Amino acid sequence: MDAPDAPTYVPGHGLLAGRTAVITAAAGAGIGGATARRFLEEGARIVIGDAHPRRTKETVEALTGEFGAGRVDGTPCDVTDEAQVQALYDLAEQRHGGLDIVVNNAGLGGTAELTEMTDEQWDKVMDVTLNGTFRSLRAALRRMRAAGRGGVIVNNASVLGWRAQAGQAHYAAAKAGVMALTRCAAVEAAPHGIRINAVSPSLAMHPHLAKVTSPELLEELTAREAFGRHAEPWEIANVIVFLAGDYSSYMTGETVSVSNQHA
Repeated sequence: MDAPDAPTYVPGHGLLAGRTAVITAAAGAGIGGATARRFLEEGARIVIGDAHPRRTKETVEALTGEFGAGRVDGTPCDVTDEAQVQALYDLAEQRHGGLDIVVNNAGLGGTAELTEMTDEQWDKVMDVTLNGTFRSLRAALRRMRAAGRGGVIVNNASVLGWRAQAGQAHYAAAKAGVMALTRCAAVEAAPHGIRINAVSPSLAMHPHLAKVTSPELLEELTAREAFGRHAEPWEIANVIVFLAGDYSSYMTGETVSVSNQHA
């Protein structure tokens, strides 16, 4: 088989111009970081949160240097801590008078056979991946409803919310929960003009994933992909841009698979 063609990076088209977005877990090299950059390229102002204070500070400084003052803010935010979640949204209101878009990207994985999995391992993945999405979603909805100007929320789910994979019971259960949470929240939010959808990536490669996953498993997962390659994080971010913008104005409660892997 020929080597897969490298994807072509799509330039910004001002699809989110003038809007303020809060993005969790956005100071790394994965989907959150790619989403922060894509949103800036599409004209948005961003407020990023991340559980790593030093990385958050460095990311804000780097993006400010590239995209200009006044468009990038950030604060440390561990989504398992309600006070830090509130501080993230307070910052968006203080700097920009409110928010238009939220991307709940924070999540935590791991690998353990169910019979060997500890309560601590299960609880940690659940608390970041599902409960953290809930905390941020709740905070966003309360503020968006109070502001009365609508809004858009995009949650990061996973193909594992549909697909079975050994060693991933906690992560798969959490991501299936994110999908169900998205559907229920969307019904409650619709009367307030707020749309809530999710993306479901399969294999988006970034340095942290390569560090915590064996080369053999990565090779096996890559072989399942229709294009014979993994996704770049910015390819997932492109779909998040679509869901956050006006081209998806009639979509809510949906989980969009950014892959071909439903089963």
